Amino acid sequence: MKVTTSDLLAILRRFNVAGDSHVPRLIDQVANSNPNPINQLVTFRFERTYYHALFDDTAEDRESYIIDQLHITRPNIEGELLDNPTSELTTFGLPFKGKDVYLFKQINGKQRLDVLLAERHPELSRSSWQKHIKAGHIEVNGKPAKNARQEVSGADRIAIDIPDATDFSELELPILYLDDDVIVVNKPAGVLTHSKGELNDEFTVANFFARYTTVGLDTDRPGIVHRLDRDTSGVIIGGRTPESALLLKAQFSERKAKKWYIAIVEGVPKEQKAVIDLPIGRNPSAPSTFRVDSKGKYAITEYEVLKSWDKYSLVILHPLTGRTHQLRVHMQHLNTPILGDRVYGKAGKRLYLHAYKLELTTRPETRKTFVAPIPGDFTELSGAIDEVLLS
Repeated sequence: MKVTTSDLLAILRRFNVAGDSHVPRLIDQVANSNPNPINQLVTFRFERTYYHALFDDTAEDRESYIIDQLHITRPNIEGELLDNPTSELTTFGLPFKGKDVYLFKQINGKQRLDVLLAERHPELSRSSWQKHIKAGHIEVNGKPAKNARQEVSGADRIAIDIPDATDFSELELPILYLDDDVIVVNKPAGVLTHSKGELNDEFTVANFFARYTTVGLDTDRPGIVHRLDRDTSGVIIGGRTPESALLLKAQFSERKAKKWYIAIVEGVPKEQKAVIDLPIGRNPSAPSTFRVDSKGKYAITEYEVLKSWDKYSLVILHPLTGRTHQLRVHMQHLNTPILGDRVYGKAGKRLYLHAYKLELTTRPETRKTFVAPIPGDFTELSGAIDEVLLS
């Protein structure tokens, strides 16, 4: 049923809320919803007060039922259900264009801005609205919202101006391999694997994978089955079908995918070749970082020094587990942090960590190995790298 502002004004007049001098343009912020398939709820504002008109022929004047219907789409609403002034009996329903309409007047109590936005626009989560508020996408009474905790009422004018998503269709990533099941790319250092949130406005591997996959297109991680840190370059694989994505994810979680990295580290490890078997846990003094911790999760890394020069070494790393920041934490613990590690060492031109080789099963009984060429900034420091040593 299409309900116009003229219809709403006529309803307000019949409930003695509006008079003959009022005009339809005084009604704004009209929103339609359906608490149930059998009814229609129209929310609107008139003279700085919000009203809710429920069209429902099954309500039979039951106040508790009517309020329950309102709470389906407006769970925290407060106010009063208006009496039908045209009846000598105490009733709420009023016939309008062959339908029974009930009018609820909202009490303009104060509530947090993010809560109000999440109630009015449930297609976005409250945390998403908090980010939009912080980004300056929300105005209250013509001024930028102060913060998510700002108290507002239904009488406040709230304007939403969310910019269109950035078009990344012209940006590309180097494809190493592509078939009907998987896509493999060579991720450059500095590129995120996937967005950190709905408001992240930068090109990611996931943006690129979205062109080639049917998996997770309604999320910020289409095709993603594993990840590399922003500062790490190299091989990353994506699933193009639901079946492929499940197969790949299982191999990473069950440690059946084999990974090799090359890194340039500061100093020279004491052992030319060794296994680092040290548990890793979150650092309580810096919760976004990790450290070797006897109470942490077990973590195992094999390494081999390929060459050393000046104060640096070129090493190949083979993680047997997949803890967050595992290679960076283990090499720091040996007092040979990865060069350019701004978290666990010293910031530099880049983090000299490259996902060199990945071996896994791409479809039943098909095992493949993918190799990402060694970046030029590695060879600038270490000289020519004989890739036979890395095979």
